[in-house]
Amino acid sequence: MEMKKGKVFSINCSKAKGTAKKALKRAELVENFGLKNDAHGGPGLRQVSLLAIEAIRKQSECPKAKSKNVTLAAGDFAENITTEGLNLAQLKIGNRLKINKGVTIEISKIGKECHRYCSIYYKLGDCIMPREGIFAKVLKGGEIAVGDGIEAASDEK
Repeated sequence: MEMKKGKVFSINCSKAKGTAKKALKRAELVENFGLKNDAHGGPGLRQVSLLAIEAIRKQSECPKAKSKNVTLAAGDFAENITTEGLNLAQLKIGNRLKINKGVTIEISKIGKECHRYCSIYYKLGDCIMPREGIFAKVLKGGEIAVGDGIEAASDEK
């Protein structure tokens, strides 16, 4: 299978649920937990969330965002890792991503059910996270940094 490559555009962490995520230059992914010190970390299917910067930029260009003068940035959707150059929409559950050649995460969930609408939805009437956000489990932890490479291969187990 053809390898897909991208990079870590942004790493985002929050100490409490419902608060804005803070951008970090580097962070630790902890096996079977997620991003160290992140309020959303813990065992289960949604240890780490990922969203592509390309999807965020596309939503920023929508007519409603422009008419309301809303600019969206990495972390605004509460994703832990914002990627660049990696087509997250092509990934399937069970695909593995390697970050910085050492950390390994496995796609565990595609999309997010919004139990209550987020601030992005209230601003724009739409949110891309339910369609384009993905979640992963941390299989092998370690440090990651902005700019690190990400590689994916769906046939790797």
